[in-house]
Amino acid sequence: MTADLAFEYALRDQGYAVVAGVDEAGRGAWAGPVVAGAVVLPLERFDLATGLAGVDDSKKLTPAQREAMFERICLVAAAVGVGSASPAEIDALGIAPATRLAMRRAVRGLAAAPAHLLVDYVRLPEAGLPCTALVKGDARSLSIAAASIVAKVSRDRLMAALDAAYPEYGFGAHKGYGTARHRSALDRVGPSPLHRRSFRPVAACAGCAPPVR
Repeated sequence: MTADLAFEYALRDQGYAVVAGVDEAGRGAWAGPVVAGAVVLPLERFDLATGLAGVDDSKKLTPAQREAMFERICLVAAAVGVGSASPAEIDALGIAPATRLAMRRAVRGLAAAPAHLLVDYVRLPEAGLPCTALVKGDARSLSIAAASIVAKVSRDRLMAALDAAYPEYGFGAHKGYGTARHRSALDRVGPSPLHRRSFRPVAACAGCAPPVR
């Protein structure tokens, strides 16, 4: 399955001139924010698919490929938005509501106001816009695939930057996801302010002494 523009063109033909693809990254991580990307593609461009050749579900791409595609998306897209929800918001709201919050923030960050949203799997009624939730949307819609890359690259860059502040956890390597190294660090020094304390692997270490700064 390769992402294409079939859904976008169908919506355009129904009168939705501006369609935004929306996706998230970091939903399952133990630390760091959940980050969402929103992308509006210029559907009037006849060479759009060619200009975005190689853009696909971010999970299918290598880090180097994602970085290259991120730069291309930013050049080609009519608008790009990024939004996030913090670990504290995730703990207070739950991961599903926090993910929707990050998505709404990404949509609000778009320079071009969308008339319809294409979202990977998640329904987004809080956005107050017509919305189509697509199962495996990042593999079916080019707008969602582009949004998945924007979200993933944006979050990975943030976690790599935070690695310098919290070097004991190895965020630069695993980006806050669950690995043996990450679990060992939690057992050794306890959770940091970046950790989602409502997540079971982190909550199991909540009684550990916090890291000394």
